[in-house]
Amino acid sequence: MNVFVFDIETIPDVDSGATLNRLEGLDDEGIATAMGHLRQQKVGHDFLPLHLHRVVAISAVFRSRDRLKVWSLGDEDADEAEIIQRFFNGIEEFAPTLVSWNGSGFDLPVLHYRAMKHGIVASRYWDTGESGGDFKWNNYISRYHQRHLDLMDLLALYNPRAYAPLDDIAAMLGYPGKMGMSGGKVWEAWQAGDIAGIRNYCETDVLNTFLVYLRFEVMRGRLNPDELETETTRLREWLAQEDKAHFNEFLTAWRGRDGQGG
Repeated sequence: MNVFVFDIETIPDVDSGATLNRLEGLDDEGIATAMGHLRQQKVGHDFLPLHLHRVVAISAVFRSRDRLKVWSLGDEDADEAEIIQRFFNGIEEFAPTLVSWNGSGFDLPVLHYRAMKHGIVASRYWDTGESGGDFKWNNYISRYHQRHLDLMDLLALYNPRAYAPLDDIAAMLGYPGKMGMSGGKVWEAWQAGDIAGIRNYCETDVLNTFLVYLRFEVMRGRLNPDELETETTRLREWLAQEDKAHFNEFLTAWRGRDGQGG
């Protein structure tokens, strides 16, 4: 097992928004508000196009044969370029299986645009076999290959009508689901300087994704129930040992849901 489960949090890219919409002269809050209004007028909702999302956190669960770690990439004062570079450096070094929830529809396209903006090189990630090896047959880019598992897309059999929210699936399986805030509150938290809160929220989201992934591995026969119990016990022990408030809250919520699922 060499798995990198990830999730990102974003805010409006007000610099690009100001340039593209000729909003110079407004403060960040005014630009973000105007971007939302313009988007609402154009398409009927205010969710910004993916190239206008700025990455402020990437959180991950890394599980290898002898290692488990849950963290957010970079320090709290790391800029977007450093956070994204660390993400692709990890792929370069470990070539892990990437696991996400809606990573194909949101997280990875956002990372593509932002990496290009910052001049980030990600050779292994973009390798589709040109350099030899097995990346021709199994790479991160091709939809039906296995180096990236977008659980939302895969479980729905690539049918948008069957998509489900992570929060619902996690809760259905007996896991905590969303905690602390929601994606819609990240901009507000950023404006308040609560970077730690954003990272903590992202980390609990990625914990839910990891737990759903473990159940998926049972369903497709790659983990048996005893191995699932071993993995979840190891995760509980790791989180308890870290003794961080948001991990402790996650454990408490998890214990409260144990009778409903995993």
